[in-house]
Amino acid sequence: MPLAEIPLSVWRKRGQTFVFRGQTIRYWTAGQGEPLLLIHGFPTASWDWHFLWQPLTQRYRVIACDMLGFGDSAKPVDHEYSLLEQADLQQALLAHVNVEQPVHLLAHDYGDSVAQELLARHYEARIDIASCVFLNGGLFPETHRPILMQKLLLSPLGWMIGRAFSRDGLVRSFRQIFGPQSRPTESEMDDFWSLIESNHGPRIMHKLIAYIPERRAQRERWVAAMQRGEVQLRVIDGEVDPISGAHMVERYRELIPNPDTVLLPGIGHYPQTEAPGQVLKHYLVFRDQLVSPPRRAACS
Repeated sequence: MPLAEIPLSVWRKRGQTFVFRGQTIRYWTAGQGEPLLLIHGFPTASWDWHFLWQPLTQRYRVIACDMLGFGDSAKPVDHEYSLLEQADLQQALLAHVNVEQPVHLLAHDYGDSVAQELLARHYEARIDIASCVFLNGGLFPETHRPILMQKLLLSPLGWMIGRAFSRDGLVRSFRQIFGPQSRPTESEMDDFWSLIESNHGPRIMHKLIAYIPERRAQRERWVAAMQRGEVQLRVIDGEVDPISGAHMVERYRELIPNPDTVLLPGIGHYPQTEAPGQVLKHYLVFRDQLVSPPRRAACS
């Protein structure tokens, strides 16, 4: 049975705000139980999780924000965006909603890098992470295959490319990275674009893309944290994603001891919107088996 969506108009009405370093951040929280922090990707926002939101809030206390520069949060122009600062933001959000117990992480894309930073901080005794599940993302710079738009944003002309970015450009980019049978509808594309365009988002896209070189700078620290093995991890990955699909999972299995991985056939870069029922199933199995040794692999 398909999971019910939350229309963007309804999602926006449910959001709250808090101030992080002088900037207004939109966030959402619902449910009771162990805290679960959802961390979205680039260039979208926390609405990415809307299919999973209600079933997850039936089991956990779920928390998410539009990170600085994303969605309906502030998008300051004169700002140097950093994955490390986004990790600071996530910790500030947890403090704001009074989370004091170990937190579980479910992350995607750019959010994977933020989660990797939080995992590294766990081993530095700066936060207590209970578990972490990664959806498609550039966990290893050597396997990340950026699409043309990302390459252009990284170029010296990135500021101009970003300002000219349009809904049509988003459609072209998403057509490349979604599964052939699970692409967004026109209505969904309108909503994705609305969140990117909010607060004049295209004018800072060239600044947000700095996460790609920042990943390279942090690689050794982040991979070492994943290799520690004291926090249970799982990867749930859309197999046909050209950016971080099956080839990324292959590298994960090479580098991470006792790798727990799930490949979703025919699914692309956004499994939480392309195949939310499958993601939910594999996430809940992971949570239910946390007390026992993780499996080496699974298949949908």
